[in-house]
Amino acid sequence: QVELVQSGGGLVQAGGSLMLSCAASGRTFSNYAMAWFRQTPGKAREFLARITSSGGSTDYADSVKGRFTISRDNAKNTLYLHMNSLKPEDTAVYYCARGGGSGSARGSGGYTYWGQGTQVTVSS
Repeated sequence: QVELVQSGGGLVQAGGSLMLSCAASGRTFSNYAMAWFRQTPGKAREFLARITSSGGSTDYADSVKGRFTISRDNAKNTLYLHMNSLKPEDTAVYYCARGGGSGSARGSGGYTYWGQGTQVTVSS
């Protein structure tokens, strides 16, 4: 059983920065692509960023490109999301997710395991 445990998040002023972490259990973390999503009440889960199993390739949604950075440390079984220049519209619950292979798609349906979610609130 794979468990993804998220940490980080919280309240920050607009223009500020936050870092989210996602620690994975098990010894196969480095075999799988990972991604970050977010969700606000009444809306579908929104893709933010994905990274291949090796970390050699990343992809970002236009809404966060240039402000957010996804990275991973396979030695520590940990995924990160560095968020800069945060805006009030970035307020949401953020989720990490593990894909089904070394690469992944943007759709949430392609992800098997999910973190518990962490609230990010950006005040204006």
